[in-house]
Amino acid sequence: MNLITLIVFLPLAAAIVAGLGNRAIGNVPAKLVTTGALFASCALSWPIFIAFLGGDAAKTVTPVFEWIRSGSLDITWALRVDALTAVMLVVITSVSALVHLYSWGYMDEDPDQPRFFAYLSLFTFAMLMLVTADNIFQMFFGWEGVGLASYLLIGFWFRKPSANAAAIKAFVVNRVGDLGFMLGIFGTYLVFNTVSIDEILRLAPGMAGSTIGFLWFRADTMTVLCLLLFVGAMGKSAQLGLHTWLPDAMEGPTPVSALIHAATMVTAGVFMVCRLSPMFETSPFALTVVMTVGAATCFFAATVGLVQTDIKRVIAYSTCSQLGYMFFAAGCGAYGAAMFHLFTHAFFKALLFLGAGSVIHAMHHEQDMRFYGGLRKSIPITFWAMMMGTLAITGVGIPAVFGNELAIGFAGFHSKDAIIESAWAVGNVGASVTGIIVALLTSFYSWRLMFLTFWGTPRWAGSEHIQHALHAHSNDDHGHDDHGHHGHEAHHAATGDGGYHPHESPWSMLLPLILLSVGAVAAGFAFHGFFIEPASGETFWRGAVVYSEHLAHAAHEVPVLVKLSTAIVMLLGLGGAYYAYVARPELPAAMARSLAPLHDWLLHKWYFDELYDLLFVRPAFAFGRLFWHRGDEETIDRFGPNGAAAFVAQGSRAAATLQSGYIYTYAFVMLIGLTALVTWAIAS
Repeated sequence: MNLITLIVFLPLAAAIVAGLGNRAIGNVPAKLVTTGALFASCALSWPIFIAFLGGDAAKTVTPVFEWIRSGSLDITWALRVDALTAVMLVVITSVSALVHLYSWGYMDEDPDQPRFFAYLSLFTFAMLMLVTADNIFQMFFGWEGVGLASYLLIGFWFRKPSANAAAIKAFVVNRVGDLGFMLGIFGTYLVFNTVSIDEILRLAPGMAGSTIGFLWFRADTMTVLCLLLFVGAMGKSAQLGLHTWLPDAMEGPTPVSALIHAATMVTAGVFMVCRLSPMFETSPFALTVVMTVGAATCFFAATVGLVQTDIKRVIAYSTCSQLGYMFFAAGCGAYGAAMFHLFTHAFFKALLFLGAGSVIHAMHHEQDMRFYGGLRKSIPITFWAMMMGTLAITGVGIPAVFGNELAIGFAGFHSKDAIIESAWAVGNVGASVTGIIVALLTSFYSWRLMFLTFWGTPRWAGSEHIQHALHAHSNDDHGHDDHGHHGHEAHHAATGDGGYHPHESPWSMLLPLILLSVGAVAAGFAFHGFFIEPASGETFWRGAVVYSEHLAHAAHEVPVLVKLSTAIVMLLGLGGAYYAYVARPELPAAMARSLAPLHDWLLHKWYFDELYDLLFVRPAFAFGRLFWHRGDEETIDRFGPNGAAAFVAQGSRAAATLQSGYIYTYAFVMLIGLTALVTWAIAS
């Protein structure tokens, strides 16, 4: 068994052991098996990635077994490893391993720990299957596998109605996207007569300019296929229109948010577009759609993040916005920059989610930032970890203005600047300006989160809200709070004057924060050259994605003001957030009142949920009730099983009246029958 087989199947084996063993093997063995398997996969993944960085590795395909063979359809289960796969391997296994370790502390009091860790490992296996797929059907297996696992993880606390609703919403919205993805897969097989990714990408340029019949008209073949595939990417990666499931998914445990919504599942759409980049290159219109949707998502999510008060939802909308950056990079043809931002984003966004979980843990699972404040002295390690994540996402750094010096900055600085500069280099000034505006908004809402949480007057000291939560959780009839955790009274004690003492998280939660902080600080600087530098990037990717050395050169030659723009808007966002939430803390409420219509528009997330509820949810429920009551109950049941049962019951009652138990009654009936028989015989 080679390395890639172990990397992929170790999480599956761990999920089976923990899932089937469950409480029979106990919490600690289940956690040891799953966490150990993920750290082993992580340890095996990094050497593969490093080998590609050094130029010492080439693409390999490892057959596992023959899956389906029918006519020209030949699907062999095989594990593909190239530079693109290597990037995803280290992202998935590193983040998942640290999330497993973090969950030891965060889920310590949950009664269903083996089930939770089994779901985590199952999700990781499905994601690994997706990124190692050598054919599009195998990719679809992993695609649906992560959808299933995310449904299980988001709805893990199934006794909580909002968690169940969020899980169903995520599942249904993703099915809409997956319909487009399936049609794209079927169409791709129809056009190319193969499911092999290598064969499809080799043949794709030859299909440029051809047409295909679709929806009663003829259209460009590659445009139709790419747009259908992109619909799947929109669902999985929460792009505008199919984004509504992502913020609601915060109902799951915080480690789930870090694993699914920071580094893995939501990046599947970006990975798919980059993997199939030769197909997208044949359709300029499809690339324009990808870029436009990405830029629109980027802007939309950033505006909504400005007003959210739930700490996890701010980071969730931030994820949605950063995914938009990745897509509009891909739409510009800068696939290396898109993957670079995916890589750096994994570290700083997982760090922010896990840091938020540490804050929530300290605040007795309170997620509303309005009840935080002044926490930097109470939880200093969490504070500095989230500071590193914030410096990374806001793009703090010193740009290479004159082109010959070395740019220095945190992870997001290198990758985000590469995207904005690439958009400018291809002549799409609108997308580039959108990226700069979103960088301003990102800086503002990120520093707003930090100031509301860690600066200012503690709003939790003596808070009736916190005290009510303490009382409710400690007296819960079931022994858990709404999230499934036991009461934390032993750790979160109220003082005699009604005050409250937040505390730092256990080391099983803090160690992943420290390790991810290293990635948030250094990942951009350390790997910048391999992802997007003209010479190194061309060598690194080696055909794994379409890489334009000309675009990489052009991105370095953009005007100085473009290079300085992200640093300028970062400072503007920082200054604005400091003024509004530290220097003048009464200002935000006053602005919300004076700009009430705009504030409500953003607070209601541009009313997408309300619109979808009106257009789709209510009519669906109305049709469901119609078919249920009128169709099922009043028609099928009435004239079917219920009607037959009623007829039998009435017949039985009628027959029962003849069973009197008296002999003379039976003799009388026999006499009548005999008389009727004789009469019939004489008459005939």
